[in-house]
Amino acid sequence: MESNNTLAVFEGNKIRKTWHKEEWWFSVVDIVEALTDSENPRNYWSMLKVREKESSRIELYTLCVQLKLKSADGKKYNTDCTNTEGAFRIIQSIPSKKAEPFKLWLAKVGYERVQEIQDPEKTIHYYYVAFVNNIFIYLKDNKIVTLASHVEG
Repeated sequence: MESNNTLAVFEGNKIRKTWHKEEWWFSVVDIVEALTDSENPRNYWSMLKVREKESSRIELYTLCVQLKLKSADGKKYNTDCTNTEGAFRIIQSIPSKKAEPFKLWLAKVGYERVQEIQDPEKTIHYYYVAFVNNIFIYLKDNKIVTLASHVEG
């Protein structure tokens, strides 16, 4: 990996991210800014932590670590960052229309996971059918070759 600091883009908003402990970590303030209309995303993040602690007794800061990320002025500053799992949890706490698609997607994925746990056979069948239906096809010497025929010889 050339650089372990980079940007993710969500609906035109840049979200700083860095590679840490074998996974991506994202700037929480950038996530908040992307999902809210707040003029001060740092303050929004501070208030969100307080509100969540009061309402659900969850300390959102425990999902974060401070990592040095480059700021707009080009300098690196300690920034609250979270991994993907933590980002999903924080997004669940944001009361914003922009966050709703994420929340709906998380609910769908959660439902599907429960279904997989209740009936593992469906999961195995689903992935087998998906594999068979998506066997790789490519051209070799102007002939169509499938993964199956390539493996067989």
